[in-house]
This record gives sequence, C-alpha cells and structure tokens, in this order.
Amino acid sequence: MRDALVATPRVTLAHLPTPLEALPRLGAALGVELYVKRDDCTGLATGGNKARKLEFLLADALAQGADTLVTKGGLQSNHVRQTAAAAARFGLGCHLVLADVVPDTDPDYAETGNLFLDRLLGATCHLAAADQREAVEAEVLAALRAEGRAPYAIPYGGSNVLGALGYVAAAVELSEQLASRGLQPDVLLHASGSSGTQAGLVVGCAGLGLEARVLGIDVNHDPGWLRGQVLELTRATATHLGVPDPSARVEVLEGYAGPGYGVPTPAMRAAVERVARAEGLLLDPVYTGKAFAALVDLVERGELAQGSTVIFVHTGGAPGLFAYRSSFR
Repeated sequence: MRDALVATPRVTLAHLPTPLEALPRLGAALGVELYVKRDDCTGLATGGNKARKLEFLLADALAQGADTLVTKGGLQSNHVRQTAAAAARFGLGCHLVLADVVPDTDPDYAETGNLFLDRLLGATCHLAAADQREAVEAEVLAALRAEGRAPYAIPYGGSNVLGALGYVAAAVELSEQLASRGLQPDVLLHASGSSGTQAGLVVGCAGLGLEARVLGIDVNHDPGWLRGQVLELTRATATHLGVPDPSARVEVLEGYAGPGYGVPTPAMRAAVERVARAEGLLLDPVYTGKAFAALVDLVERGELAQGSTVIFVHTGGAPGLFAYRSSFR
C-alpha cells in the first residue's frame, strides 16, 4: 500500500504532519482519553482536510495540462475555499459553482465566511439553484473550453479515488504519531460529508493493521446516501492501491445532522461552545460541531465506553463560524 501511495503523483499544499494533541479537560469531563488530530492546521487558506485531497488532485490536473480548476459546493463550502487557494498557489484560474442549500440562514451567510474568502482568493463564483449545480458546472466547463482554456473538474468535496488517497496518507501519518506515543486508539471519529475522508481512513487503517473503528458522522440529511458513497469509494480506493477490500469496516452514523445539512442544532451549538471554552479549540457549525456533538452523545449513552481512547479528526471549517454568527447569540 505504501509503495502504491508513494508512486502516485502529489504536490505540496499542506503543512504536514498536523499535530496530534491531547484534550485533557474535555477527556476528563467525558471519561475518555481524548485526542484531536489537528487537520484544521494544514495551513492552506486557514486549513482543513481538503488540502490533503487537493495535493493529489492538483498533481493530476497539472499532469493533464489544466490551466483552470472548476468545482462545486454550497455557499459556505470549505472544499471550494481550499480549491480556490490551491488554484492561486499554482497560478491557475478557478471557477466555483455555488448553491444556497441551507434554508433560513444568518444574513451573514451569503456575504462572509468561506464565500468572502473565495472571492478574496480570486475565484469566479457562479450561483446556481441546488438542483442545477451539475448543469451549471457543465455550462461553465463548455464555456471555458470554447475560450481555449483547459479546465479540470474536481468533484464535490474532492471525493474521488485521488482525493481519498489524501486520507490514506493521513492514516499513515497518524499511525506513526500513535506508535511514537505508544497509543492504541479504540475509535477515530470524524465528520463525514462527501465520503473521501472516511474512505481514505478506512483503507489506510485496514492496510496498516490499525484496529480502531473509523466512525463517520453523517452531516447530510439523506439517510443511506452517504453510506453508499463511502462503500463505493472505499472499494475503488482499495483496488487502486492493490489492497484487500476493507468496506466491511465502514461505519456511518446517522441522526446527528438535525433538520438538514448546515442547519444549526442545539447540540452543535453546545458542542462548539464547550470545546472552545474548555480547550481553546474552534470547531465549525456544519461539520466538526455536529461530529463532536455526536461524540458526546455516544459517550453519554455508553456507545463509547468509559476509558476508551478516542481520536477526534478535526477536519477544519472555522471560517464558517462567521457566517453563523447569529446562531451563537
């Protein structure tokens, strides 16, 4: 697995390795040994998990002679913000197809946070209805080609086999950090939205012989969809690397998204405030806030046993806090 991973072209975008830090105050309060893998510290336009995926995706784009990146997401997508930053880093054009998929949001939602950063980074933003993103993306790609440009399309969340390799590599990095500290985690828990992070972690952990459960907290409000995506991408990534199919290890936990993707919940607000005030660590309203709320719930219900060693994978997203300012008043 390591040889196949190393053989795959990759650019440098992220500050790696990201820290693995203890959260002693929260851990003591919850009754678990709690650590955080700080992928909010990858360094690309405020950091986040997409930098790892984009290292492999950008290498492929450059190999194909691309001069423009095109991707899509919600107005406050962390993925599109880091894609815009990666494009700027390599002198590429960037077009983003954005949809407002969150109802009844803060007035700041359409002006601040990630959307402000997208524009600051020089990306061209195309607004689309939620059910028209693919059609608008196709129009943008066609228009760019008609202009003689060479666009490269990146999927939602950077989640394809190349993107997932970023989290196979993250599993290798984490395994080395764990070994140096003599840690044997019971659970890796993270927010799961478009499948790439979870698929990469499952394949990486299985290939390395790490027995920890990889729990993906579904932040979507479409039961069953994400699990199917993770299973498919896990199998495809394992095939690419020539390792046995570990898809039996896929665990996607639903029920924590609330009314919908990006819609604030009381549990999310409580989790974001609790982590900030106990450890000085900023979570986000869409992904990590809901994932940490799930962690608390799982511990309180005994689904995660007292004394367990838990690694919370912080996938970033703090710029989104500014777009949800009124949710914390």
